[in-house]
Amino acid sequence: MSEFLQVRQVRSQIGSKPKHRGTLKALGLGRIGKSRVLPDRPEIRGMIARVSHLVEVSEGEEG
Repeated sequence: MSEFLQVRQVRSQIGSKPKHRGTLKALGLGRIGKSRVLPDRPEIRGMIARVSHLVEVSEGEEG
């Protein structure tokens, strides 16, 4: 398991459920193409699972 996850929004949040929009905001996303490096923790993975159809995830270590 890696230490960090690179999360990038690839689809619009328009038309998605309010909970999905809130999850994107909590992840620090909100626009297509915006990305964040987040710690690889169960809470973050759960949030990503909720909006997996809107984001793209790659694993890696931050150096």
